[in-house]
Amino acid sequence: MQIHRERRGSLSVLRGIHREGYGSLRVVALALIIFMLILGVGLGLNSLLVTLPLALIIFGFFGQFFRNPPRTTPNLPQVVFSPADGTIVAIETVIEREYFHDERLKISIYMSALNVHLNRIPVTGDVLYTQYHKGQYLVAFHPKASELNERSSVVYRTAQGKELLVRQIAGALARRIVTYAKVGQAVKAGDELGFIKFGSRCDVFLPVGTPVQVALNDHVVGGETVLAAWE
Repeated sequence: MQIHRERRGSLSVLRGIHREGYGSLRVVALALIIFMLILGVGLGLNSLLVTLPLALIIFGFFGQFFRNPPRTTPNLPQVVFSPADGTIVAIETVIEREYFHDERLKISIYMSALNVHLNRIPVTGDVLYTQYHKGQYLVAFHPKASELNERSSVVYRTAQGKELLVRQIAGALARRIVTYAKVGQAVKAGDELGFIKFGSRCDVFLPVGTPVQVALNDHVVGGETVLAAWE
């Protein structure tokens, strides 16, 4: 099965802004306008020749962070799609202590500030469980971030009876996790799972022995890259 490895984290990809970014971008725009006005009054209008391009670059950085590019998720009920854009930083067997309380195969995806931070539902099925946890703000790639950081967990069950847990994890800079899933909700792979603002991580917990389709350091695309396939 072919793995989608296209990197889509460049500043040039601005195909629309997600609604979670509207408030933040308004604050950024207002702050930049005030900053330019203060410099304009203190240093003269000529200062705008320098501050305006700088302000546009800063606004563009925040704008690309909240972008919502179109994605096409194939109808493949036997596979698990990546819930996030980013880099595979861990594939390991761990004890999942929140819901399953047993050994699970964990696949961790690190999202840098240049990745799309809209998370997507990895499978078609039903939502069994959701839970938000307050926590610390360790760097997202820290081994203990999955258990200690602010996080939100969602458990899905597929039509084939397979269960998996997706955990959204805040990073050192992230201060808000949004999760749209509700218990009992029927969901479709590729639909919106939620949003994490700034650097963060997604962990996917699968049954031990699930065939994995990615490797460490692979770049994955939410809703398109296949992480694993059910037997």
